This record gives sequence, C-alpha cells and structure tokens, in this order.
Amino acid sequence: MTFVVTDNCILCKYTDCVEVCPVDCFHEGPNFLVIDPDECIDCALCEPECPAEAIFAEDDVPNDQQHFTALNAELAAVWPVITEMKDAPADAKEWDGKPNKLQYLKR
Repeated sequence: MTFVVTDNCILCKYTDCVEVCPVDCFHEGPNFLVIDPDECIDCALCEPECPAEAIFAEDDVPNDQQHFTALNAELAAVWPVITEMKDAPADAKEWDGKPNKLQYLKR
C-alpha cells in the first residue's frame, strides 16, 4: 500500500510532510506534491504532518478522489524529488479547504 496526495494539496502545497519521509518519496510540481507509490514504504509519518489534510492511505482515499492514486504515480515519474521543507505559497491558507481544485493543477 502507499499514501496518496489528493485535491486539497493543489495550490496549498505545504511541504511539512517531506521532511519526515524516510525514503524521499515526495515529488514536487509547480503547485502540488505527489508521492511515488514505488518508493513509499507505508510508514504513515507524512499523513499527520499535512496541515491541509490532503494525504490519505491508499485504502482511505475518498471515493471522489480515487483518480489521485494514478495521478500521483504518473507525476512522480516526471517531477523531481523534494526532501526539504519550503515556505508554503503566500495564499495557501486561502486555498486550503476549497473543493475541486484539479482544474488548477499545473504540470
């Protein structure tokens, strides 16, 4: 099993989660993070670190966000690894909790 970054990370992109990952499985895009399912060891350390509550165990991904499992795998294959925490975007709090942000995803 793996963990999956879902919709609420888009435009929030908090990076608290990357610092606790023991296997560096997070990858960074312009306005979203993803988890490489081949690297994730299911340690669960990242989930409680996400201020936006955007990370779920694969079995717990909400039904309306199941497509994020495949999206994480797809984008992890092309985006670079991120291992250190960065400042969140200035408007992250404004985007936190807004639904249906997939339309804003930058690849």
